[in-house]
Amino acid sequence: MSATKETSTISGYHDKAIYIDEEILQEAVLEQGLKDEAERIVKQEGIRFNQARRLSLEYRNIQKIDHLWKFSSLTKLNLNNNFIKKIEGLDHLVNLTWLNLSFNNIKKIEGLNGLLKLEVLNLSNNRISLIENMDTLMELTILCIANNKLQQLNNVVYLRKFKKLFTLNIDGNPIPEENDEEKYTLFLAAYFQHLKFLNNIFLNEDIVRNRNRASAKYNLDIEEMNQGELQAQQAAEEKRKQEAILQMHEDAFVEQLNGDYLYTNIIQNDTELKKLQCLPGVDDLLEAFEHQLVDFCNQLFEVGLIEYKRRDVEVNSFCSRLSIDVTDNQSRAFKVLADFLMQHKQRTVDLQEAPEDEKKSKMDICLKEINVLCYNLMAVEFQLYSYLEETIKKFDNNISEMTGSFSETAQGIFVQCRELEDSHHQKVTKIAVTTLEVVAKGEAEDDLPDDVRMLFLDKNTVMDTLAASHDNHLQTINDRETQLVSRAEAWKVALIKGIEDTELKRNRMRIADIHRYADYLRVQLKEFM
Repeated sequence: MSATKETSTISGYHDKAIYIDEEILQEAVLEQGLKDEAERIVKQEGIRFNQARRLSLEYRNIQKIDHLWKFSSLTKLNLNNNFIKKIEGLDHLVNLTWLNLSFNNIKKIEGLNGLLKLEVLNLSNNRISLIENMDTLMELTILCIANNKLQQLNNVVYLRKFKKLFTLNIDGNPIPEENDEEKYTLFLAAYFQHLKFLNNIFLNEDIVRNRNRASAKYNLDIEEMNQGELQAQQAAEEKRKQEAILQMHEDAFVEQLNGDYLYTNIIQNDTELKKLQCLPGVDDLLEAFEHQLVDFCNQLFEVGLIEYKRRDVEVNSFCSRLSIDVTDNQSRAFKVLADFLMQHKQRTVDLQEAPEDEKKSKMDICLKEINVLCYNLMAVEFQLYSYLEETIKKFDNNISEMTGSFSETAQGIFVQCRELEDSHHQKVTKIAVTTLEVVAKGEAEDDLPDDVRMLFLDKNTVMDTLAASHDNHLQTINDRETQLVSRAEAWKVALIKGIEDTELKRNRMRIADIHRYADYLRVQLKEFM
């Protein structure tokens, strides 16, 4: 049963508020268009929420939005005239273009960030006092937020960022300027150059002509705002570009390898370095080590980007071929079905008109042909499934070869990095041994720190320090190599598994559809008996 909770009177009636649950959703989907044969299938096999395009849940006393994550294909959602207090639970509705939340108890605009395709939003008759948290709704064309608690006309200017917005309704809000119709209209006309409808009224030619006068009146503010918006837009665009570049680096598994990041990481992880860095000549060795290590990293980075583009071309080519193959198969299946229907129509007519003593034999012929249709459609599907199975295997081999080749190249460069570190370690060790001899003779330079001087009185401690530093350097290099190779392999495995799972799901759905259709045809035939 649905969870219930007493609420106050809203929209002229008093009742119990409820939460959205599976039962409510099934009832709503069935009410909205699923009739006759579709309803029979639904009752037999269950409702596929992920295929629903529209959902109306108005006037149901709903208090909380929940259980909508399965509706991934939903484009239109009506939740008006309920008791909803908070906008939530909509993150998975990525295809939503229409949302009606009017006549609820909502106080704050929130929970809309994932609705990137939203075009129509109705928030009228709520308790909203501030327009906010809508930055991602760049496809918005119609916004109704009438009869709320907006008090500042300047807050409405927030909506200027929505360049596609042509209809706005903010009527019935306690905005002081609303009492001065000319100032109110001119202000909005000046700030919203693309607006066509305001408060359900078409902005006629007189108002449009007055835009020039309004723009002049608010010229300074608008100019500053335009400049600020332009700068913000440029900054956002630059940020998007940088994020896209960094994402590409990650997808290529070589992020932060185009520079001194690995060297810096090595130095930061080396707790023993400071004890050795003051020795004469060590800084020069570190500088040479950094220069050569950065060269190796840049080499690996460039190879990574080249290999990423190769893999990307291969993946896109495969997906394109896959789409063409599926489409071709659908065409063949459609032809099989079309040929059947041409003859099936006449057979059903013959069945209806046949004398009673001939109906059974004609029914048997119809049932036999339905079985033949089912077999033929299954054969077409099996042919596609077998072909795609082989195609996916070839693709798997190609991607595995590409990923394996890149991993081998990367491992070869990391070997060079370790050899470089070994050479560097040997040179530092040579300087340390020389310093040990100097300190033992009492000939150490005066500027040698006391703690370092004390360290070099014990040869074993010095050698342990050198070994620890060397191990730290190698461990950092090894960790970055492991990260690259393991992520490349994990990406390949996830890619192939995702393709295989998708194809298996398509195949099972197709087989189920064939059986359902055949059952539907058989049920129809029984009506003629």
